Amino acid sequence: MEQWHRVWEETGLVCETVTSGRSATVVFAGGGSGGHLYPALAIAEAIRSRLGRVRFVFFGTQRSVDRKIVEGASCELVAQALPRLAVAPWSWPIAVRDYRRAQRSCRSSLARLEPLAMIGSGGIASLAAMREARRAGVPTVMLNPDAVPGRANRHLAGVTDLICVQWEETVAHFPDRARVEVTGCPVRPEFRWPDRGEGLAEFGLDPDRKTLLITGASQGARSVNRAVAANLEFLASRQDWQVLHLTGDLDFEEVRSAYEARPVAGRVIAYTERMAGALAAADLVVSRAGASTLAEIVAVGRASILMPYPHHRDQHQLANARCLSRLGAAEVMVDAVSAARNGPALRVAMASLMDDDDARDQMAAAAKAMGRLGAAGCIADRVLELASARGMNCATESMEPAI
Repeated sequence: MEQWHRVWEETGLVCETVTSGRSATVVFAGGGSGGHLYPALAIAEAIRSRLGRVRFVFFGTQRSVDRKIVEGASCELVAQALPRLAVAPWSWPIAVRDYRRAQRSCRSSLARLEPLAMIGSGGIASLAAMREARRAGVPTVMLNPDAVPGRANRHLAGVTDLICVQWEETVAHFPDRARVEVTGCPVRPEFRWPDRGEGLAEFGLDPDRKTLLITGASQGARSVNRAVAANLEFLASRQDWQVLHLTGDLDFEEVRSAYEARPVAGRVIAYTERMAGALAAADLVVSRAGASTLAEIVAVGRASILMPYPHHRDQHQLANARCLSRLGAAEVMVDAVSAARNGPALRVAMASLMDDDDARDQMAAAAKAMGRLGAAGCIADRVLELASARGMNCATESMEPAI
């Protein structure tokens, strides 16, 4: 076929693609955070390694993080105007109206795209798109990396061909009629072969010091940041250690100012897409317990102190953290929100592990044993099997080596 140019516009976003002939299209649904997007991108890379030329479209949110991550990976973004899941009954008519608008938008887009399959990564951004894909006869796969499924994924369980989970404990949370497979949570290829020296050099860190990595994931975590800030005198006294602190955009200036007042070795940055290098450089991690963050920690194999997000009604991050702690792969610290309470508790936890190389090594080995580095490839294979079963052409050009 002749080379053609198509300008595609949806909900105010214009993307231009140039292809020779028609490429296969795979659609993803979900967004709003790195935890929803990075596993999806890992699956996209695995599918590309099998199909060669393929077009990826993400039905995401209007948050800036979606644009930054999705467009940074050279994929297309449909920035959906989504309803808010509110408790107040007087807001329900507006939510229903917005949801129906999202349904119509997804239905129209799917008719044009004719995708091989749709992969949902959870959250409200996946609801309308996954239901419309099912209605259109498009094979659907849902990724559920949290130990406890969220409301959206529980709602979609009955209309999904396959649910891929990270933990064995999750299977019991879905109905018996659902097809559920424990695949692990996909991580990007760079997490498979981390190099400590390269990670240290990437962030300008001292190879002669041990490294404490602080992260609240892509959006940061205020209570974690402030708990660490309450311990800067302690960290400054540890001359054999340095800190790499990822603050998130909102708290960056506050945290940087706190560090500038004390002689703590290391770096403070708002955000990095190079998490594989950051984890490779780390000897100990203080982190939230989001599902994709934990998948990255166990892929690299690092000791960690986990402070699960305390405000979710179902406490799913606490359930995630316990999956690691039960096997000796992490220490769990309850986030009391107040820095006055978190600070002393975090200091005790950090001091214990910073002083004990053997304990960190044992914890890191337990974490590494939990990693499922082939998760992205496994899910990609399942997606293409479902598409082939529906009579869609999924001939592969190359295969990713099994891990």
